[in-house]
Amino acid sequence: MGTERQTVDSGRESRRSGSLVAVTRWLENLGETAFAYLLLTPVFVLLTAIALYPLLRTFELSMYTGILGNTDLEFVGFEHYVDLFTGNANSSLPGSVTFLPDVYTDGTFPFVHVEGWVRSTLVVTILFAVISVFFETLIGFGQALVLDKDFRGRRWVRAAIIIPWAIPLVIQGMIFYLMFHPDTGFLTQYLSAVGIVAESNTLNDPMSAFLIVTVADIWKTTAFMALLILAGLQSIDRSLYDVAKVAGASKWQQFKMVTFPLVLPSLGIAVLFRTVDAMRIYGLIDSVSTCTTVPSLSCMVIETFYSSRGLASAIAFVTAGIIGVIVTGVIYQQYKEGF
Repeated sequence: MGTERQTVDSGRESRRSGSLVAVTRWLENLGETAFAYLLLTPVFVLLTAIALYPLLRTFELSMYTGILGNTDLEFVGFEHYVDLFTGNANSSLPGSVTFLPDVYTDGTFPFVHVEGWVRSTLVVTILFAVISVFFETLIGFGQALVLDKDFRGRRWVRAAIIIPWAIPLVIQGMIFYLMFHPDTGFLTQYLSAVGIVAESNTLNDPMSAFLIVTVADIWKTTAFMALLILAGLQSIDRSLYDVAKVAGASKWQQFKMVTFPLVLPSLGIAVLFRTVDAMRIYGLIDSVSTCTTVPSLSCMVIETFYSSRGLASAIAFVTAGIIGVIVTGVIYQQYKEGF
C-alpha cells in the first residue's frame, strides 16, 4: 500500500515538474516585446475592468430617458444621440447653447455665424483643446530647451516655472476672475481699449470669456508640458551632440537631426495627456465664467444631468468616443513610427 502511494505521489511530482519545465521553456522562448506585454497583462486587465464598466454603464443610461432619482425610466434607444446631431436636443440644453453650430442659409451658400460657433459645445471644446494644447506645447518646448541647459540659478528658474501649475484650480480661477472683472479688473480697461475683450460684460461675453479661459489654461499647464518634455530631453545621450559638433552640424541641424527626433516620443505623450485633459475642461470655466457663456462638453454633462440623465450620459459617451479616437490616433502614429 505504501509503495503504491509513493508511486502515485512521484507520478504527480513528475507531472508538475514537467509542466513547470514546459512553462519555463515557453517563457524563455518569448521575445522581449512579448515578455513585456505578458508582464503588463494583469495591469491591462485591471484597467480595462475599472474603465470599461463606467463606460458601458454610461452607454446604458444614455438609452433611457428620465430624471435623476426617478426609477420610472423609459427606453428610447439611440434617440438622444439622434437628437444631439440633429439639433432636437438643443432645447434641453441650458441657455441658448447648442451641441452643433447653428447653420444659416444666405441665398444658396450655407454658412455658420460666429455666434453659432461660440454657442456650440462641440466646437468650443475642440477649439479650446486645439488652441490651448498648441500654445502649451510651443511655450513648454521652449521652456524645456532653456531648462535643459546648464546655467547658474537653473533650480530657481525651474521652481518659478512650476509655480503656476502648483496653484489650485479654484484660486487660479479667482485670480483671472478678479483680473478681468468689468468693475475691478485692471486688465479689462487695457485689453478692451485695443478691442481684444469686451469692456462692459467681459466675463459674460462668449468670445471674451473663451479667450480668458484659454489664456488661463495656457498659463497654468504650460509648466506640465515643459516638465514632460524636459524629461525626454534629459534622456538623450549627450555624446550624440559631440558627434554632431565634430561633423560640423550647426545648432539648428543638431536640433533637427538629434534633439527633435529623440524627444518626439515624450512630446507625443505630453500632447496626448494635455489633449485628453483639455477635452474634459470644466472646473476652470466654472471658476472664471459660467457654463452657458463658455459651453464645453463636460459643462453640458453636469448642467443637464439633473434634468435629463439620459441626454447627459449621451453627451458623456460622445466625449469619451472623441477622446478614444484621439488616443488611438496618437498611439497608432507612434507605433507606426517605431517609438
